Amino acid sequence: MYNILYVEDEESLAMIVSDSLEAHGFMVRHVLNGQQALLFHGKYKPDIVVLDVMMPLMDGFTVAKEIRKTDLHTPIIFLTALTQTEDLVKGFKLGANDYVRKPFKIEELIVRIEAALKKSGQGMSESKFVVGNFTLDTVKNLLSHGDSIEKLSYREAELLKRLIESKDKVLPRDEIIRTYWSNDTYFTGRSLDVFISRIRKYLSADERIKITNIRGVGYMLSLD
Repeated sequence: MYNILYVEDEESLAMIVSDSLEAHGFMVRHVLNGQQALLFHGKYKPDIVVLDVMMPLMDGFTVAKEIRKTDLHTPIIFLTALTQTEDLVKGFKLGANDYVRKPFKIEELIVRIEAALKKSGQGMSESKFVVGNFTLDTVKNLLSHGDSIEKLSYREAELLKRLIESKDKVLPRDEIIRTYWSNDTYFTGRSLDVFISRIRKYLSADERIKITNIRGVGYMLSLD
């Protein structure tokens, strides 16, 4: 899952865009102004920055300039209603990787984000994960074992991927819920237990694979 730092002072627009990006598999941290953007950039190290230009306190051009003082690699995409050539040139000189003009369609923004990630070397290439005799394809959300193929839901595939990436380490319950269900007011810890039970069932053909419930803390995937 790729982390997007999304900087937009118009809250209603930001809510729509954030929900749409999360529905397409991105993790979004939204902030309202440039000062917050610099704070979050330093703290969370996002994979990409999607940045409005016209904002109070600190405009997007200034934010990009400050980011590029310490970070030359994280892609930056400007969202802007400015269409003058000099504005576009200024943005690219400050280190922007791309521009998306407002108003825009979410499909266009997603294509631009994926292209920027690919060019930066972070693209969607790492999509297959192996645990025991199973292979997880996180692009198609397929779990294969020999000739057997199971279609997973997006959240099942992402949760299993995180467990595999954290193999032999405890993956905290709070982190799982915050990452994948932060916008779902109906989701509970009991619901997470149900998801874990499903994943255990999917993996049951390989008895070496264990997902252990560390009571009150989280879950750990291990391979005997």
